[in-house]
Amino acid sequence: MSLQAAWLRRGPLAWSLRPLAWLYGGLAGVHRGLYALGLRRAERLPVPVIVVGNVVAGGAGKTPVVAAIVEHLKARGLQPGIISRGYGRDGDGVHLVTRLSTAREAGDEPLLIHLRGRVPVAVGRDRVAAARTLLAAHPELDLLVSDDG
Repeated sequence: MSLQAAWLRRGPLAWSLRPLAWLYGGLAGVHRGLYALGLRRAERLPVPVIVVGNVVAGGAGKTPVVAAIVEHLKARGLQPGIISRGYGRDGDGVHLVTRLSTAREAGDEPLLIHLRGRVPVAVGRDRVAAARTLLAAHPELDLLVSDDG
């Protein structure tokens, strides 16, 4: 029986996972509360951001969706850029991806999107910093697409 089927039937496995659901809900509430209390603040960027994400960390097909969104936007005359964490790359700092970048520097998926989509890409653990760096280097960008936001 799959986990989803077990959860939907509320069998023993689902009930045993209930404390984890409460913990997750509590942590999500604390996270929202930090913003509500002003202890954390949302960052504003000068261009719109489209976030492509999923509960699944890898293998859910987010990168092909990002590539399709970029092609759609370019076909409409917009100039999109991409920000990504750059999963699997060396380092945490911001890196502007170029055709000379390696997968070690940029991550394999951001490098692939840059080469195939011919759009500016920045990677970094801090995606807001990556976005600001990308916009400083490419002020012509109309909007950003965040891969695995």
